[in-house]
Amino acid sequence: MAPDRTVLGIESSCDETAAAIVDSRRRIRANVILSQHAQHAPFRGVVPELAARSHADRLDLTIQEALREAGCSWEALDAVAATAGPGLLGGVLVGTVTAKCIALVHGLPYIAVNHLEAHALTPRLTDRVEFPYLALLVSGGHSQFVAVAGVGRHRLLGTTRDDAAGEAFDKAARLLGLGFPGGPAIERAARDGDPDRFPLPRPLAGRANADLSFSGLKTALVHVMGRQGSDPLDTRTRADLAASFQKAVAETLADRLEQAVYAFRRLHPAGTVVVLAGGVAANQSLRARLDVVASSHAMRLVAPPPRLCTDNAAMVAWAGLERLAEGSVSPLEEPARARWPLAGGRP
Repeated sequence: MAPDRTVLGIESSCDETAAAIVDSRRRIRANVILSQHAQHAPFRGVVPELAARSHADRLDLTIQEALREAGCSWEALDAVAATAGPGLLGGVLVGTVTAKCIALVHGLPYIAVNHLEAHALTPRLTDRVEFPYLALLVSGGHSQFVAVAGVGRHRLLGTTRDDAAGEAFDKAARLLGLGFPGGPAIERAARDGDPDRFPLPRPLAGRANADLSFSGLKTALVHVMGRQGSDPLDTRTRADLAASFQKAVAETLADRLEQAVYAFRRLHPAGTVVVLAGGVAANQSLRARLDVVASSHAMRLVAPPPRLCTDNAAMVAWAGLERLAEGSVSPLEEPARARWPLAGGRP
């Protein structure tokens, strides 16, 4: 990768308005993130129209702040990259239209970035991970195992059949009255809980493929809560339920990772790295459990710092740099997408 390229990244696919400046020396010169959590908390989930409106109101100022923080002028940029999907279409449109306008006005290449690929490539920014590697992408909207052989070269090994892991955390937190976003709320409550008090299921455990399922786990939580006989739940029971749910998610992902490693090794026998990425990857209990599985297969688990697990624009800028290095830029006609699968067929 050329040592002197600098890219502006823009992220607006869900409820974070973000802009970042990253260069090909792997320096994150600015990474500005404006969260909308407070705006969506009363609704206990992200409201798409509200999110898009907030992006439209705040993105210009976010970009200006990133340029100021990085000490970077428009003339110093080599490209502008934006999340073009998957995500909430209104928000994605705000980001891509803004990026295209910047590209047009300043004569810069425009790079449409797949949000999932940006997550999957982040450990190459933070830890200099080499291809190929096995990636577990876990977020509010996606949970999947992918063999990553290069930029734009992915093979789907397993995916969720229903809810994503982050979605399951959000729903569990809502049921337990722990607030939004659910993942951090469950993790906080679980610190004071007994993870073995409630025997929740591990969906698809032992199956010979790497698929995932979380809807049944959420239903099991509803049934266990209904048997407690107290409404509202007392603090101890709520903490124990949170800890039990978190452990069930971690052990489910660990079991599925075992199968994903076998599938990955059939494609890449010499592969030695498991990448954990996406918002749920910030969960420390999950990291610890998956590290045990990776180590048992003589593989190294790599997860970005928590601030780069959740949605951010530094990962988008880095994905833009990776594509720019390969001469892969996008036409201004490139559409925004609500759905944009990262990988095709199975092995």
